[in-house]
Amino acid sequence: MIGPLGAEQPIVLLLHGGLTDLGGKTGLAMLRYRQGPIVAVVDPGHAGASLEATTGIARDVPVVGSLQEALPLGPQVAVVGLAPSGGRLPDPVRADVAAALAAGLSVASGLHSRIGDDPELAALRHPKAWIWDLRVEPAGLSVASARVAALPCRRLLAVGSDMAVGKMSACLELEREAQRRGIPARFVGTGQAGILISGSGVALDAVRVDYAAGAVEAAVLAAGADLGPEGWVLVEGQGSLCHPGSTATLPLIRGSQPTDLLLVHRAGQRHTKGLPDLALPPLPELIAACEALSALARPDGHRPRVRAVALNTAQLSSAEAQSALAATAELTGLPCTDPVRFGAGPLIDALQPRVKAAGSDGRP
Repeated sequence: MIGPLGAEQPIVLLLHGGLTDLGGKTGLAMLRYRQGPIVAVVDPGHAGASLEATTGIARDVPVVGSLQEALPLGPQVAVVGLAPSGGRLPDPVRADVAAALAAGLSVASGLHSRIGDDPELAALRHPKAWIWDLRVEPAGLSVASARVAALPCRRLLAVGSDMAVGKMSACLELEREAQRRGIPARFVGTGQAGILISGSGVALDAVRVDYAAGAVEAAVLAAGADLGPEGWVLVEGQGSLCHPGSTATLPLIRGSQPTDLLLVHRAGQRHTKGLPDLALPPLPELIAACEALSALARPDGHRPRVRAVALNTAQLSSAEAQSALAATAELTGLPCTDPVRFGAGPLIDALQPRVKAAGSDGRP
């Protein structure tokens, strides 16, 4: 799926209450990684505050109290930056979506409640504006058949110990560092934030389960079609094999036919978030499980390995973070860093020797 949101279109982010809450992770990710212009953030509870002081994101974007206050700054598109539980459009955000459409702006949203299906909101759209509800199943899907295994490029899939641990961020940091080093790299978004940032991808949680692996397969085939053995396709992970409510990891493994895996984990996390009785397995056990599953249903016989660990240390001090990185590296025997905080260089280095020493099928 390729959306209508252009890289250079100035946007306003609707982030009511999301600047300091995990529910705003979509907007926060766009603030961190979108290369195009963001002219304002709408968050009434933080209007007038410094974005950097509030979020730690070093980007000069004003925080305003309403969509009307953002209009003089020249946005062309209003983007819903929230990911609330259940994916429904909160009333205050709906009011600003209505104001945006009435002012002639286009609107992009990744929520389950679709803007275009709301008769009142759809009627406000100006003829030259568009509504992009990106959480829809792509047309023409088929069941996966492991066609991706024939691609000569490398395919890295991020797998997590839990939901919302930083799988997308790790892949985007890898893409940034790979491109800086002259390595052809493409990111495949599989969730609303990743798709909004990159402009394309597949909203995996909007796809019927029988076609989920096929949807991933189609997206990876499109991203890697003209990449040679030196190119990388970086596939955003979703969910976790450890989470009882998640079904996303297996179709991602099947559809992407990864040559390599990246484990993403939040430092110090011992149980599934919100489920204190559900302990996470030791990382070596989780690594072994991910590798074993990734070796199944492969026509090439390749056995992917977890090559490094991306550790989310956002809640730790710098000294605590360094200690956690060292402990995780010792526990797993793998290179480990926080790519958002310290850069993705060590992760690239963990993969680069294999690029130089491996054949086009990615085997050592």
